[in-house]
Amino acid sequence: MYEYRAPRRDFQFVIHEVLEAERVLAGLGRGEINRELIDGILEEAARFTETVTSPLNWQGDWEGPVLRDGEVAAPAAFKAAYQQFCRDGWAGMAADPAFGGQGLPAVAHIAVGEMLCGSAMAWRMASGLSEGAVLAVTRHGSEALKQQYLEKLVTGAFTGTMCLTEPQAGTDLGILRTRAAPAADGSYLVNGTKIFISWGDHDMAENILHLVLARLPDAVAGTKGLSLFLVPKRIDGRANGVRCESIEHKMGIHGSPTCVLSFADAKGWIVGNPGGGLACMFTMMNHARLGVGLQGLGLSERALQAGVRYAFDRLQGRSARGPVAKEQNADPIIVHADVRRMVLTQKALTEGQRLLAYYTYMLQDIEELAPEAADREHAGTLVALLVPIVKSLLTDTAMEVTSLAVQVHGGAGFIRETGAEQYLRDAKIACIYEGTNGIQALDLLGRKVLHTGGASVKLLVAEIAKTLGADLPDALKPWALSVKAGVEEWAALTRLVGERVQKDPEELGAAAVDYLNFAGYVVVGWCWLRMALVASAALAGPTPERAFYEGKLAAARLYFERLLPRTQGYAAAVRAGAGTLPTLRPEHFAA
Repeated sequence: MYEYRAPRRDFQFVIHEVLEAERVLAGLGRGEINRELIDGILEEAARFTETVTSPLNWQGDWEGPVLRDGEVAAPAAFKAAYQQFCRDGWAGMAADPAFGGQGLPAVAHIAVGEMLCGSAMAWRMASGLSEGAVLAVTRHGSEALKQQYLEKLVTGAFTGTMCLTEPQAGTDLGILRTRAAPAADGSYLVNGTKIFISWGDHDMAENILHLVLARLPDAVAGTKGLSLFLVPKRIDGRANGVRCESIEHKMGIHGSPTCVLSFADAKGWIVGNPGGGLACMFTMMNHARLGVGLQGLGLSERALQAGVRYAFDRLQGRSARGPVAKEQNADPIIVHADVRRMVLTQKALTEGQRLLAYYTYMLQDIEELAPEAADREHAGTLVALLVPIVKSLLTDTAMEVTSLAVQVHGGAGFIRETGAEQYLRDAKIACIYEGTNGIQALDLLGRKVLHTGGASVKLLVAEIAKTLGADLPDALKPWALSVKAGVEEWAALTRLVGERVQKDPEELGAAAVDYLNFAGYVVVGWCWLRMALVASAALAGPTPERAFYEGKLAAARLYFERLLPRTQGYAAAVRAGAGTLPTLRPEHFAA
């Protein structure tokens, strides 16, 4: 059973050397957030995740929550860890100091989120959902709601949930049935059933605040008739008509209670305006989508660590070039080219996508803090474009990287004792919840690209062009040409699909997933080019960390020569069009 080790040096490389966070934050008026402070946060978070939360990963998987008489008890070790998490101040890192938060910009604390996801994803989901609830109440709640509930959420005394899905309504929120009737005191009585509610009930905090989409009596049909309500589990210590009817038995994230919740005249208060519920909920959903991408990244990092440790420890066979560990009766399996292929693939995917995720979070800081409106708008457009890519690409990649961890272990990966198989089981849900990856692809291609006439893509391409126009070492120029070719093909695919969709709307769905994957691999190629530039510069002079930077260039080479060529297949699939997806009847499939 492997325990998590925070990759602190890699965090520092991305945040300080590539993104130059200290310089960027100073330009945003947050000069007090310097490298020393960020490194201090990383150090303390590493200590907490390595010693407190890492063991929760397998403990929660093996034990799971228990439902008794409508109340859920979390796995035994979860509660003490959560209380320490709150006492140590981790719950309110991003929140407004006026309500007990620390007001840290995202780039200063995003690595903490990754560490929490990588060390104990199922446990982390509770506080991650609460952070989304804090954001929604902060932006859309009345002053009275903020004064009554926000500090409790920020400090972790209360946790939050997102209550969207119903038995008949998953992606199609327009057919939600939950109702909210006005009460004489200005509150609302909520009635209905919600399913798949992560951390919908538990015993780790004093109270749970449910953010519930429901319809007012006079609401119009469809999503425009949805309003958002804050519904506490308890009011003044008494039950409030919210009950957990069952918890799901799942493929993964066993430590997280996924609940069926019933609301029976549950008292709540409206958040935002009547009929504006979906817009308010999207504040949480966009936060959650980036957070789910971070879950995929954290799982990939943990799976990478497991693969590396096993590959260097496991003795089996001899190197094709002759014995390496001559004092042993076999060599470590890392000597075999196929094992190196698997481990380097894990490294190239995980570390390249870390920069993509952290860059997106830093753009959020610019969107919020930049003095000039044009800079805020520019950053916001890029964030909107990148959110579906981060959510989809990093979670699909987590399936590949965790599967490779199992494969590196062979039979030892297929059994529970090593823990590798849990990473694979946990990873799959990240491809599904907070909008399936197919929905993310439709959002990217339909709303973020075609709806803007490709303007959002042009903004990102302009950022990529800055790197391509830099003074590149000769060794990196072929990689830059690969990125440039990818950017040009991206533009051609965008034009092609745009023309086709005007004639047949089915072309959008036929192209979307492959289009997103194409775009994602090109953007990660840009990320690797940026990292390779930094690593090459470091290796041009004396450095005590030569092996670290050499490892970066080795992973970059594998990415450009073995992984970026995957875009050719994605481009071919986009070009194939909807004609390759005919409508079939059941009799077309063999019984």
